[in-house]
Amino acid sequence: MTSPTDRSLAFTPLTIGPLTLRNRFIKSATNEGAARGGVPSKQLVRFHERIAAGGVGMTTVAYCAVSPDGRTFVDQIGLHEGNVVHLKALTEAVHRQGAAASAQITHGGCFTWVKDLSCGRPLSSSGGFNKVGLLSGQWWRQAMDATQMTQVIGEFVQGARLARDAGFDAVEIHMGHGYLLSQFLSPLYNHRRDAYGGSPERRARYPAEVLGRVLDAVGKELAVVCKLSVTDGARGGNTAADGARIAKVLEAAGAHLLVLSAGLNVESITTMFGSSFPKENRVKMSNPLINAAMFLQRLTEPQDVSFREMYLLESARHVRAATRMPLAYIGGVKTLANVNQAMQEGFEAVALGRALIHGADLVEAFGSGRTQASECTSCNRCVSMMYTPGGTSCVLGQAGSAELNAQGAAS
Repeated sequence: MTSPTDRSLAFTPLTIGPLTLRNRFIKSATNEGAARGGVPSKQLVRFHERIAAGGVGMTTVAYCAVSPDGRTFVDQIGLHEGNVVHLKALTEAVHRQGAAASAQITHGGCFTWVKDLSCGRPLSSSGGFNKVGLLSGQWWRQAMDATQMTQVIGEFVQGARLARDAGFDAVEIHMGHGYLLSQFLSPLYNHRRDAYGGSPERRARYPAEVLGRVLDAVGKELAVVCKLSVTDGARGGNTAADGARIAKVLEAAGAHLLVLSAGLNVESITTMFGSSFPKENRVKMSNPLINAAMFLQRLTEPQDVSFREMYLLESARHVRAATRMPLAYIGGVKTLANVNQAMQEGFEAVALGRALIHGADLVEAFGSGRTQASECTSCNRCVSMMYTPGGTSCVLGQAGSAELNAQGAAS
């Protein structure tokens, strides 16, 4: 009798750069809310260890800031020497379960709520009014000059080296969702008239320079992945055709894998998650800024978008057609049939978020034939759960431990 494992390419090894994964399932980066004061917690270790034990080839630790000015908020993992010991506890736990660990490295640019920035106004591709400032009080953003651009490249390089020292097998450079490198890629933010603005290829120049320097620093030891918003999902932003042109630049720069996401945090979060955030599916947060952000998104975002499986497939196909490099499909993968479709469409890997938050053992369940589909309802409430004391969890399951979330991973 043929098992699901025998039938699916997804359960075969995948080599990306110097790294070989045991299979083609990747836990996508989803902010776990498990780094109080920027320190990775025991709850974060437990979260990723369970995902690794559940069978993924690699799990991605979300949203590690490459510098203090690069933070979006204070409870965000900081990539600095003091956190290496805590991150080592996490990577060792993941490795014990046979999986690889990737550190998502990022700079928030003007998407920040941090007040004490050494650079003064938040950095971005271009200056002017900062939409996020409606919530954070940071009303204006500044266009990065050559010195600042060089400095931030150095911060990404140092962050990648620290990730290597902490035992990570890969780094994922965040170029999506409206953070700094996405602000260079998107015409909604990038209005530069120098060599870093204009066509999609010119807007991709700075992110490609960051990628190139990170590859030079760690690319022989770590897989270097990029997360890309293929389409901005907002009027005047990048289309899928633009995203495919940007992907070709990143391919030429040597990226080992692209994770093909979509959408921006401020303008088009529904594009990112593939469905609306109904009011009844929201939890009330104690943080007034978060509540204000949710309120504004309800005013600006569509309220009647229903979830559908494989909702980013159409945009991802543009990149698949334009490139020959390894690509990870993400967006609405809930069934083994979805996984197999992604493989048949020519994607080398699948990345899952909400489905693994709902059931950490989903990959094992697929492989053993125990289930053919996740029971995740795609309600999006796990997104808000990151702000609760126990961190990110599925509202249909057990909440994270507030006690473990208050303890440093190596304490």
